[in-house]
Amino acid sequence: MFDRYMSWVAITTMILVLVTLMASLDFAFRWVFFATIFGQTCLIIMVLKVLKADHHSEKTFDDFYEDNPIGRHP
Repeated sequence: MFDRYMSWVAITTMILVLVTLMASLDFAFRWVFFATIFGQTCLIIMVLKVLKADHHSEKTFDDFYEDNPIGRHP
């Protein structure tokens, strides 16, 4: 299930990987700087989108890890 907020995660990840590549390939400082500012803005938007996402789960902190629940062994 690919929700709308997951597209923000993918876009932000690609932008920040692009910034890393630009910095390592000696692009002009101006382009790396603006890409970094744009990436940080996308990161803030991504965090807000993920935190405000309408996602419900029946899991609680008592379940510990999803693949190894503690205290709920059949």
